[in-house]
Amino acid sequence: MRKNFFIFIIFCCLIIILLFLFFRDNFLYNSNSDSPIAAKEILTNPQTNLQNNNQNIRDNLNNPNNVEIKEGVQYVTVLAKGGYFPKISLIKADLPTKLIIKTENTYDCTASLIIRSLDLQKVLSANGQEIIDLGILKSGNSIQGVCGMGMFYFKIQAI
Repeated sequence: MRKNFFIFIIFCCLIIILLFLFFRDNFLYNSNSDSPIAAKEILTNPQTNLQNNNQNIRDNLNNPNNVEIKEGVQYVTVLAKGGYFPKISLIKADLPTKLIIKTENTYDCTASLIIRSLDLQKVLSANGQEIIDLGILKSGNSIQGVCGMGMFYFKIQAI
């Protein structure tokens, strides 16, 4: 009986190793992954990642389409679907700020939103929008949101 069990365990291990070898490029270098802790991020040059992050900030400065001020209140709009877009939003400091999270057929982990600094955990509806009061952010402060699995994030930075 033990001999059959031992053979079964060895067979299962071999199958797992073969599957890993067959799919390893997808596990390590999945170009569709936006995870900040994905293996591809760990294996690549950190300086390149910093340059990409700086490029995201520059792009946002040049194209702040997701931030608008109405009647003295600043609204930041973020789309949650297969990630959060845009990833980085720059806002004006010392203004009351509200976050609008929009969902459009969102059935992935981005529908589970966590903002630790606000002690907020919320499951978003698949379609619609949710408005979250962020209060007044001082210059240099930021708020980061993350999906329930910790794979996708967004950041709102006050300048």
